[in-house]
Amino acid sequence: QVQLVESGGGLVQAGDSLRLSCAASGASVYYSMGWFRQAPGKEREFVGAIGWNGGSPNYADSVKDRFTISRGAFETVMVLQMNSLKPEDTGVYYCTADSRPISAHSMENPRYWGQGTQVTVSS
Repeated sequence: QVQLVESGGGLVQAGDSLRLSCAASGASVYYSMGWFRQAPGKEREFVGAIGWNGGSPNYADSVKDRFTISRGAFETVMVLQMNSLKPEDTGVYYCTADSRPISAHSMENPRYWGQGTQVTVSS
């Protein structure tokens, strides 16, 4: 059974940085991993994702150049480094994994989801 556990959320001020981690257990090293987020009163949205080999991460336009996803090849720990945070980045951040590639254009949601970690950015 695949389990995803996020850590690192918290309350920060606008302009600050925050680092989220996701550890996957029971998952194949060949799974893609990604992040989604959901702000209060809004639909869940794609943040970014990375392939099994740790290369070619893809990001939502809203976070590109501010957020960085990293993951070692054949590893099942993924890190989301968030810089220059804005109040609109506030939300619950979910770690995801799937045997298929994860992207903003994926037709289906990732199969596996973590419980989420809260990120709050104050102005």
